[in-house]
Amino acid sequence: MMPQLILMNNNAMTCFSVLMSVYKGDNPLFLDLALKSIWDNQRLKPNEIVLVEDGLLNEDLLHVIKKFESNAPLKVIKLPKNLGLGAALNEGLKNCSFNLVARMDADDISKPDRFYKQIIYFKQNPHIDIFSSYIDEFVENVNNVISVRKVPISNKDFANYIKSRSPLNHPAVMFKKKKILEVGSYKHFYLKEDIYLWLRLYEANANFGNIPESLLFFRTSLDMYSRRQGLKYALSEFKIFKFRYQIGLINLVEFVFFSSLTMCVRLLPKKIIPIVYKILRF
Repeated sequence: MMPQLILMNNNAMTCFSVLMSVYKGDNPLFLDLALKSIWDNQRLKPNEIVLVEDGLLNEDLLHVIKKFESNAPLKVIKLPKNLGLGAALNEGLKNCSFNLVARMDADDISKPDRFYKQIIYFKQNPHIDIFSSYIDEFVENVNNVISVRKVPISNKDFANYIKSRSPLNHPAVMFKKKKILEVGSYKHFYLKEDIYLWLRLYEANANFGNIPESLLFFRTSLDMYSRRQGLKYALSEFKIFKFRYQIGLINLVEFVFFSSLTMCVRLLPKKIIPIVYKILRF
């Protein structure tokens, strides 16, 4: 259990931004719930919420944003056209006022103690550059949690984990802006912007960590699995494994094994994928 510390938002060690991106395909109800979870319902509120409008939005999404602009420290960054998640997050990160930045997606729900516990973790581990936590995957509502996505805690487990999958839960990460910028920040990589960044951080000897409890509800569905299928996604994962090999994280045998397995999984029928995901995570 974490000790009870008095945290002041005007303390340099506790000031932080929340970075989000929204585009026209997002659900306005989900965006409303996401913003409520990081402002209305948070024990420790962020100093600012940087929200990137990735292209033109519909009226329903704009209505939600306008509502929060009136009572939350919302800084809206408008992009004239949709650039994709990596580019949108880059623009948002440039506009974050504080070195400590928490990520949040437009359809997830942070638990009320998320930022409080993450700031305590950071204060106890000031050498850490980036960390996340477990997350609860749910369908439709938070009372229907179908699985807990765990991530490695020890350095040994982390080193093994990053060879084949993401060692961080992107929707729940908090990181030092300076370190992210040092490695080139987010870059476009089809549906893999996050792990590509983690690998470059790992290559640069960044310090990673994770909190061994769930701090966020992650919205999932069969549609999410279908987006992670097909030749385009398989090729993207192949390139990620190739990058792992290029930086010496895996050897040639591991590269052939992991990339071949991934290609096979990504080309399976969509209905089988949720079952495969559960087996691989276990």
